[in-house]
Amino acid sequence: MDRSSLLQLIQEQLDPENTGFIGADTFTGLVHSHELPLDPAKLDMLVALAQSNEQGQVCYQELVDLISSKRSSSFKRAIANGQRALPRDGLLDEPGLGVYKRFVRYVAYEILPREVDRHWYFYRHRSCPPPVFMASVTLAQIVVFLCYGARLNKWVLQTYHPEYMRSPLVYHPSHRARAWRFLTYMFMHVGLEQLGFNALLQLMIGVPLEMVHGLLRISLLYLAGVLAGSLTVSITDMRAPVVGGSGGVYALCSAHLANVVMNWAGMRCPYKLLRMVLALVCMSSEVGRAVWLRFSPPLPASGPQPSFMAHLAGAVVGVSMGLTILRSYEERLRDQCGWWVVLLAYGTFLLFAIFWNIFAYDLLGAHIPPPP
Repeated sequence: MDRSSLLQLIQEQLDPENTGFIGADTFTGLVHSHELPLDPAKLDMLVALAQSNEQGQVCYQELVDLISSKRSSSFKRAIANGQRALPRDGLLDEPGLGVYKRFVRYVAYEILPREVDRHWYFYRHRSCPPPVFMASVTLAQIVVFLCYGARLNKWVLQTYHPEYMRSPLVYHPSHRARAWRFLTYMFMHVGLEQLGFNALLQLMIGVPLEMVHGLLRISLLYLAGVLAGSLTVSITDMRAPVVGGSGGVYALCSAHLANVVMNWAGMRCPYKLLRMVLALVCMSSEVGRAVWLRFSPPLPASGPQPSFMAHLAGAVVGVSMGLTILRSYEERLRDQCGWWVVLLAYGTFLLFAIFWNIFAYDLLGAHIPPPP
């Protein structure tokens, strides 16, 4: 029985008059008496949905959304009513798992704060498509760094090399009209230490987030942090260039850390307090290093050093936009009021930054360094 046949059967037997609602008792009987081609977690969700409605009815459209794997808050509302808990033990008690399934279980406990969400993710997860976005970005950053390192014969503090700033990828205030630079600067890095820090966090935090929340959401969050980073620098530090993917990295990290803090009691990731402290120490150290290089460079430099404001802008994007995305697991973003508020705020910032880059430099008479 395929999915469309199942839906047709349910409608014919349980809602022949097309009222839009199905009796909960009748539906529960169908679930237990027919071999439904559904994942175990989805069966649990459907039964919980049927038994949680106080009027003894289930909305047919909500049922269709769940069976069709559309993002919906139906089951979350069902569990929130407190009328039924999942009839399964925690995933940590699941025996006989292979290496990959154990990794998926680890990701579920690392990213999701609720047992019902962990079950839903664990049983419906498929290895295809893989989390290609964060892996591809990290690989591209490494390849670009190796190419420039071999070309310049310099692997630390590459920005001090006179040829480095001539790259078409670097954001430089003199090249604001070349709009692609507001994004492509994420492929360039100050040196091996910055690349290593960003690559490590992208793989350790970005890949699990992409596995759970999908390519579109995580790529949107990452690129929003990158774009906000360069635009913030163009407003607050008008003489400084920008290199590195720290805006996107800090968007991912701050979103994840904020999600852990907001759902502290439900998070079951091991050593969460220690890992939180280490993450904050590493992020603070990276910001401190960037501030030091910006204002007290260790070597004489012919021009200004890359700004640290991209880090802070990425963190703000992560706490606002990222937290909204992570808290809307298995729900449509467009159905969330908070998402539209955050999107409006981000769009307003983009418009302001665009007009600032067009008019403010001339109006303020900013003395920006000549193009390299």
